[in-house]
Order: sequence, then C-alpha cells, then structure tokens
Amino acid sequence: MNNKLETITNLFEGNEIRSIWNSEEEDYYFSVVDVISVLTDANIPRNYWSDLKRKLKGEGSELHENIVQLKMKSKKDGKFYNTDVLDTKGILRLIESVPSPKAEPFKVWLASLGSERINEVFDPEIAIDRAITYYRNRGYSDSWIESRLKAILDRKKLTDVWKVGGITKPVEYAILTNEIYKGWSGMKASEYKAYKGLHKESLRDNMTDIEVALTNIGEIATRDIAREEHPQGLKENLNVAKRGGGVARGARDLYEKETKKSAISKENILDYQYIDSQEQIENKKV
Repeated sequence: MNNKLETITNLFEGNEIRSIWNSEEEDYYFSVVDVISVLTDANIPRNYWSDLKRKLKGEGSELHENIVQLKMKSKKDGKFYNTDVLDTKGILRLIESVPSPKAEPFKVWLASLGSERINEVFDPEIAIDRAITYYRNRGYSDSWIESRLKAILDRKKLTDVWKVGGITKPVEYAILTNEIYKGWSGMKASEYKAYKGLHKESLRDNMTDIEVALTNIGEIATRDIAREEHPQGLKENLNVAKRGGGVARGARDLYEKETKKSAISKENILDYQYIDSQEQIENKKV
C-alpha cells in the first residue's frame, strides 16, 4: 500500500494541502491558506486570504460564515496554530471566488461536473453508466455491480417506507440506519467505517459478501416489519429498526457458528492508507 490520500487534494498536482478528517461529519477540512498559495501568485498567501476574506465578509458571503479554525501543524516550525479551514464544499466555492488565472483550470473542472449532472437530469441512464464504469475500473465484477445496484433499489424501498412513517430529516434516516447496523454488527456506520479504515468511501462498497448479505437482511427485515406494523415517528421506527437489525444478528450468529469465523472483517478495497490526522474537530466559528 502507498500513502495516497484520495481527496480533493489530488487536484492540486502534488502540492501539500493540509487537511483534517472529521469522522463525525465524514468530511475533510482543508487549510484555506494552502489552497490560496497554490491558486495564486501571491508572495504572502496569508495576506491575500486576509484581503479576500474581508471582501467576502463585506459582501455577506455565506462562504465566510462557514470558515472554522482548527489547530494545524505549521510547515515552518512544526508547531500547531489555529488555521482557517473550510470543508470540501466550502473549498470548491472558494476556488470559484479566487480571481486568478491559476484557478481557471479548477473552475473549468467544476463547470464540467455541473454540466455532467445536468445531462443526467435529462437522461438518468448516464448516471447509471457512470456508476458501472466506476465500479468496473475499480475491479468489481459485473455480478457484484448488478447486486450493488439492486441493493441501492432495495435501500430506496426502505427509505420510502420510512417516509410514510413520518421520517423526513436526514439525521433521522442516519439514526435508523445506525440502529440496523448496531443490531447485527455492534457498530454504527461511522464506527464500522473506521474499523475498516475508511473515510468518505462507501461502507457497502468495501464489505465482504457476508457483510453485504447481513446488511441487506437487516434492511429488508426492517422494511417488511414496518410495512406490517405501520410505525409512526422516530421512536416507533427506531424500535422496528432495532428488531430488523436483530434478525440480521440471528443470521450472523448462525453463520459464525457454522463457519467458525467472524462475519465482520477489516477487509476493504483501498490500495492506499490514510496518513494519520487530528481526529478532534473544534467547530469554532470565526
């Protein structure tokens, strides 16, 4: 394995962009000054950023409101200092705000992504083809891809049932999903991803066959119980999700009894390792 870090930093042609992974939000925070240094010819990137930040604040930019400060290791003296950072979405918006020729290739890239998504609205098959191509390029078999796409459809059926049961907020979907995972694996999704050494990567894309099967059993059981009992609100649906996860737990116990091995694996498909980063995120607004 190598230390390749597959994040937005790959766009910066090998330039060091300091970043910190937030495991709770499942997103990166990037040093704004480092990005400014790459995108501009400024002799003192910190001063350039100070002027731009003042301009954004004067314009009432939402981007300015999203700036947070985290302690990052200085490239000069190795000490840790509070540093202005933005999450992935914020960094992309920052790139669009930088009036520099060096930023133009990034803006073209962002525009091409936007164009692709618009085309997919008119022809959804393009999105499916893109997903298939991505999975093939990562070495997945066609049979695995077929199962993965079916699992996505089954997941949609579950969320549709939850919606009928009064579940509307993203955080509620996450809570219910975590309850299913905890029911059979003992871990919520973020803990499971950490166990496998994942950051933003899809958990299911990095599961073994038995892990995928148990996840599907838990979600299908939850869906079918909900269809039968019609739970309403988060509390009632949480109880059903727990029971659905319990069904998958029973299947896991039987699998492990017969095979004499754990159904939970640290296995993933990554061909690189993440560089250790500060895990504690101080959400201190500037």
